[in-house]
Amino acid sequence: MKQYLKHHEWHIIEEGLDPHTNKISESVFSIGNGRMGQRANFEEEYSGETLRGSYVAGVYYPDKTRVGWWKNGYPEYFAKVLNAPNWIGIHVSIDNQKLDLAKCKTEDFKRVLDMRVGLLSRSFAATFPDGKKVRVESKRFCSMARGEVGAIQYSITPLNFSGKATLSIFVDADVVNKDSNYDEKFWEEVYKEASDGKAIVTAQTKKTFFHVTTGMRYTIFSEGKKVKFDRLNIEQREKFAGNIVQLELNEGKTLVINKYAAVLSSENHPKDKLVNHCTTVLDEAVESGFDKLFDEHQKVWAHKWEECDITIEGDVAAQQGIRFNIFQLTQTYTGEDERLNIGPKGFTGEKYGGSTYWDTEAYCIPFYLGTAERKVARNLLIYRYKHLPKAIENAQKLGFTDGAAFYPFVTMNGEECHNEWEITFEEIHRTSAMAYAIRDYIDYTGDRAYLIEYGLEVLIGISRFWSQRVNWSTEKNKYVILGVTGPNEYENNVNNNWYTNYLGVWTLKYTLEAINYVKKTDPKRYAEIVGKTNFNESEETAKWKEISMKMYFPVDEKRKILLQQDGFLDKELMMVTELRRQDRPINQKWSWDRILRSCFIKQADVLQGLYLFEDDFDQEAIRKNFDFYEPMTVHESSLSPCVHAILASKLGYKERAYEFYLRTARLDLDDYNNDTEEGCHITSMAGTWMSVVKGFGGMRVKDGKLCFNPFIPDKWKSYSFRLEFRDRVIKIKVTEDKCETELESGEPLEIILKDEVVKLIRVEDREVPSTS
Repeated sequence: MKQYLKHHEWHIIEEGLDPHTNKISESVFSIGNGRMGQRANFEEEYSGETLRGSYVAGVYYPDKTRVGWWKNGYPEYFAKVLNAPNWIGIHVSIDNQKLDLAKCKTEDFKRVLDMRVGLLSRSFAATFPDGKKVRVESKRFCSMARGEVGAIQYSITPLNFSGKATLSIFVDADVVNKDSNYDEKFWEEVYKEASDGKAIVTAQTKKTFFHVTTGMRYTIFSEGKKVKFDRLNIEQREKFAGNIVQLELNEGKTLVINKYAAVLSSENHPKDKLVNHCTTVLDEAVESGFDKLFDEHQKVWAHKWEECDITIEGDVAAQQGIRFNIFQLTQTYTGEDERLNIGPKGFTGEKYGGSTYWDTEAYCIPFYLGTAERKVARNLLIYRYKHLPKAIENAQKLGFTDGAAFYPFVTMNGEECHNEWEITFEEIHRTSAMAYAIRDYIDYTGDRAYLIEYGLEVLIGISRFWSQRVNWSTEKNKYVILGVTGPNEYENNVNNNWYTNYLGVWTLKYTLEAINYVKKTDPKRYAEIVGKTNFNESEETAKWKEISMKMYFPVDEKRKILLQQDGFLDKELMMVTELRRQDRPINQKWSWDRILRSCFIKQADVLQGLYLFEDDFDQEAIRKNFDFYEPMTVHESSLSPCVHAILASKLGYKERAYEFYLRTARLDLDDYNNDTEEGCHITSMAGTWMSVVKGFGGMRVKDGKLCFNPFIPDKWKSYSFRLEFRDRVIKIKVTEDKCETELESGEPLEIILKDEVVKLIRVEDREVPSTS
């Protein structure tokens, strides 16, 4: 764990440049706007350790899967999140000396991410080898108001000299991915141009032929006046276009460079119009100017924070953590484009690949349900509905038939593209995350029309998968599910993972309920679905009912616990507290063989099921399983602490709940798992929100009503959150001695607060007692 960032309610602050933590900071201080994003790389050259990263939503490369062997059904490619053309570059030389913070003496370095307004700023003083000293300040944002625009304000002040400066201001599409095979590059030049104050490069991806046009314009001022250049050269080479500007610097006088960038993709524009449209976007940005663009941008952020902020009084580290998580989620996915989804690293890094994991359905949808208008979560579900044909293809590649749907573990377009066999073939529980998300969405919104329009088709496909994936065990006289990996990925190729078996059966039962509802509510639509899916109701539902009644679930009667899988108790059972410090994290210190033979659990597995289906189990059953499994859990998945925080809250383990909350909230800020340099854990950040709202706030939806059973961590004076719920907005504030509820908008609403019915009415709608 690294704790070098300063605590602040709204800012992430780094003071002093430490080369050993620079890549961590590049991840943490990343900015984006839903369409594009940028790691917190320096504008100027930097020869130290860095991971350059600029990203465009929806753009990827199908890299050939590299394995030492090949099996039927194995994905043919791994979808890389591509490092896109670099638009931030402003290279500076003073009297032929490069400004490079790895080589210059650096003082007063400070990097700040202002989460309230989405602004990345940086300042420092640098001394060159010949003693010349400059002060540099930069500000940067990706516009939330104009999704294809980024803007930089870069200021240079010579502190002890006057002299010549050379600026290279450019766009560069000659970029690489850190994890590319054989150092392969994935972009080819299509077009470039450069002129006075302007440069544009269009590049296309190999194989997928996405076109991205990246353009820039700039203005330079000193003392409020436009600067005249001593010399301006046009610079063009392969996949690169820019200007080289020579000018005079005067001691104590600040030079201000405003650089405007436009990043356009063929996902949103015709390829033959990209350059013209890019030029238009650039011209409009320059005409608006940096200040106006920033004003538009911060107004959008102000509105976003009104919708989703959580306030915590009395604990700055906890407050900073939750806002950082909400900030990253909000700038990663806006919900405006149903073709997009939430990648595990968002716009902060390239690791993992793919744009969609089961994390979206299990963790992110609850966040967007509670903080945004209904269409945002609905679009995430429609995204999966549109991938149903690909899910059926995925199942066919593995030998499944008759419309069985196997949703991918990792995907860009619905096709499986994950390249680890124990995940691709075996972590099959992920396909039912889609089913659970449908139920979760309908329970929360009351939008049963979704089930009729889209949901039932998906449920039928998934249920067909489960009915073919099980097999009958004559030994057990039960149905079993063999050769799987559960959520705990430190166990592979196990039999009868309890969570997987339970989720499969639940899916079958829920699909049967959905069939009855759609059949009764809209017979015409039901007939359409039957015809479209070739659904044999009597035969298929009979099989699903039989499987549901006769599924095997591993249990330990002696301990009264649910067994993670067959044979789990054959392991040497140890507590995490028995591990040596130098052995953590075990996924970076132990061989995979040693991990697989150990009892240690990467993330909630049985407990994941108890979290999702808590109403199926009494409090004592949940407690026994929590007390058994949590001490063996190393929490080396970012998805783990939040589930434990919610369950610990339910069980009254208040101090443990707070510890888990702090771990999930500050996972990246404090680099808990020693991997933040590769990018932030975006999808798990939704779990931080759930830790507060579902954990400390005890929020649930039961029989269409919001229910709360809140408590407050000992270190906090108060906390508050706001929920969108069925066309209403409810605000909850919890203090040490009371819970205040307020209906901010919408029709009156009954909620359940600590088992008591409370009717909420807007303040302005309450009757004022008459006076006589």
